[in-house]
Amino acid sequence: AGRDATRAFASGDFTPAGLVDNVSGLSPSELLSIHSWLSFYSDNYDPVGKLVGRFYDENGAPTEALREVEAAIEEALKFQAESEQKKQQFPPCNSEWSSAKGTRFWCSRQSGGVHRDWAGVPRKLYRPGSQGSRCVCVRSTGPRWGQPDSYQHSDRGDLDNPHLEQYEGCHPLAEQCVLT
Repeated sequence: AGRDATRAFASGDFTPAGLVDNVSGLSPSELLSIHSWLSFYSDNYDPVGKLVGRFYDENGAPTEALREVEAAIEEALKFQAESEQKKQQFPPCNSEWSSAKGTRFWCSRQSGGVHRDWAGVPRKLYRPGSQGSRCVCVRSTGPRWGQPDSYQHSDRGDLDNPHLEQYEGCHPLAEQCVLT
């Protein structure tokens, strides 16, 4: 009581070292955790006061530190929305591995936890500025992502995206691929 535990709600560290109001250096996901807790408390409890300190002055007015954290949370929310949009465009593949059969990637209408009206084909997705790839399901028919159906298109979905690469040895339109 009477102590700011903002960082502890993000980190889960409720020891004296974690019960501090300094949230500098927190990751976007940790900032989203703070946002989630703030929403929970504002939706379920009536405020009875404001704690004087880093985020509110002695008059109960927000400080510059609070505005900075709110701005950082807004950026994290934007990043989360962009990530969700990318996950809709390129949902993760299903995958399994066994020593006898190797690795199998496949796409279905709900792979990666993304429900949609198309299954897609497995492809390696490379992100600019990062190493390695991840398996995603790619629409192989219709217009490119973000283009209206009425727009004249090549009927190849997102297959021509420059950040995608076909798995070697797999048929270009196969919904599954086995790598031994």
